[in-house]
Amino acid sequence: MKNKIRFRLLRYFSGSLLAFSLVISLLFVILFSRHNMTVYRGELQNRAEKIATSLAGFSADNTDQGQGRGMMSQGIGYGAYLRFLDDVALGDVWIVDRNLDQITRSHGQANLPYNELPAGAEAVIIEAMSGTTTFSETFGPSIGAPSLTVAAPITLENGEITGVVLLHEQIDIIRGETKAPIVILLLSMAAAIVISFFIAGALAERFTKPLSKMKNVATEISRGNYKVITGVRQDDEIGQLAVSLDDMAKKLESASRESSKLDKLRRDFVANISHELRTPVTVIRGSLEALNEGVVSEPGMVDDYHRQMLSESIYLERLVSDLLDLARLQNPDFTMEMSPVDLADVTTDAVRSIRRVSDQKGIDVRFPNVKRDHTVYGDYGRLRQLQIILLDNAIKFSPQGGVVEIALMKEQDEIILSISDQGPGIEEQDLPYIFDRFYKQRSEENKSGTGLGLAIAKQIADRHHATIKAINRPETGSTFIFTIPELPQ
Repeated sequence: MKNKIRFRLLRYFSGSLLAFSLVISLLFVILFSRHNMTVYRGELQNRAEKIATSLAGFSADNTDQGQGRGMMSQGIGYGAYLRFLDDVALGDVWIVDRNLDQITRSHGQANLPYNELPAGAEAVIIEAMSGTTTFSETFGPSIGAPSLTVAAPITLENGEITGVVLLHEQIDIIRGETKAPIVILLLSMAAAIVISFFIAGALAERFTKPLSKMKNVATEISRGNYKVITGVRQDDEIGQLAVSLDDMAKKLESASRESSKLDKLRRDFVANISHELRTPVTVIRGSLEALNEGVVSEPGMVDDYHRQMLSESIYLERLVSDLLDLARLQNPDFTMEMSPVDLADVTTDAVRSIRRVSDQKGIDVRFPNVKRDHTVYGDYGRLRQLQIILLDNAIKFSPQGGVVEIALMKEQDEIILSISDQGPGIEEQDLPYIFDRFYKQRSEENKSGTGLGLAIAKQIADRHHATIKAINRPETGSTFIFTIPELPQ
C-alpha cells in the first residue's frame, strides 16, 4: 500500500511492454517466415534452373558426339554427372525424361517409376514440360517428409524440352533456419524486458518521489504545521501541483497568523469594552447609591453628583453609538448610500458642524475657498462622519487658541484631504496603532475619548477604497491625510 502508485506504474509499463513484445514477435515470425520462404523459393528456383541449364548443355554435347539416345541412356558419363550434382545441388535432384517413363533420383536412390508419383505430382511435371517453372508441395510422400519442390524444364538451345529437373528441399530444413533468428529475437526481447523493468522501476521511483514529498507536506499541513514546503521544482504538472501546495501552505500560515491576531484582538476588544464600560457604570452606580442612601444631601454636592452621572451617561451613549457604527462598518453585508458627491461640499458641511466645538477652545478652523468639482463616489453621510472625527481629534489635541488647517487638492486621479493641527504630535511608537480599536493616548486631552473614532474613520476609508494615514509635522502637531479616487468625468 505504501508504494501502490509505483507498483501500479510498473505493472502498467510491464504489461504494455509485454503486449508490445508479443505483437512485434508475432508479426516478425509471420513476416520473417514468409520472407524466408520467398527467399528459399527464389534460391531453389535459381538452383533448379541452373541444373536444368547444365543438363541441357550436357545433353547437347552428347548429341554432337553422335549419341542420340535419351537422357536416361547417356551411359557412364551421365551417371558421373548426376553424382556431381549430388555434391553441389544441396537437395534431392530428380530428373524426368521427356518420355515420362521413369524418374532418375540422386544420392544413389533407385529410379522411380512414373506411375508411382503421388497425386498431383504428374500435373506439376506436365506443366514444367510445357516450359514453365513451377512449385509444388505434393512430393512429400515420395520424399518421406513435407517438402517444397521446384520443377524446371531442361530446354536445349533449339527450344526442345528434353526433360524436367525436380529439386526438393524439406520444409523442416527451411523452418529450422527460420527458428534460429526467431529464438535470438525472443531472447533479445526477454533481456530487453528485464532491463526495461529496472529502468521502469527507476523512472517510477522518480515519478512517485515528489508525490511522496507532497503527501508528507499535506500530512503536516493537516496537523497544523504550515511552515513545511515540498521543495519540488519540476517544469511539469507535478511541479505546478507542488508550487500550488507550497503556496497554499504559505496562505494557510498567513491565515493562521491573521486568525491568531484576530482572536487576540477579539479578546482585547472584549477586555477593552469591559474596562471602558466598568468605569462609567461604577461611577453612576456609586453616585446613585450615595444619593439613594442619603450619604450626600448637601444641594451643591447633589448637583455635582447629577452632573457627573450625566457626563458618564453621555460617555456611555457615545461609546455604544461608536461600537454600533464600527460593527455596522465591519459587516460585509452593510450597504452604504453611494453616489457622486463633491468632497468640497462635504468638508464645508463638516467644518460648519464642528464650529461649536472649536469655538469653545478658541480654535481657528481654516478651510480656504477652493474650486468645486472635487467629485468622488461615496456615501455623503459617512464621508462627513470621517471628517468630523478627524476635525474633532485635531481640535482635541490643539492648544487653546490654536489653528487647524484643512487642505483639499487634486493629484492625478486622486483627491487628497489633509487636516493639520498644532498639538504635541503623535509618539513614533504609537503611529502604527492609532487606527486600532480602543487604542488611545492616555492624556488629559483624550480622557473623554472612546478609542473608537479613528478605527471608525479607517473603516469608512476602506469601504470607499481610500486610504488614511497620520504623519507628524516637522515643526509641531500632526497631519491626517485622506486620499480617495476621483470620480471619472
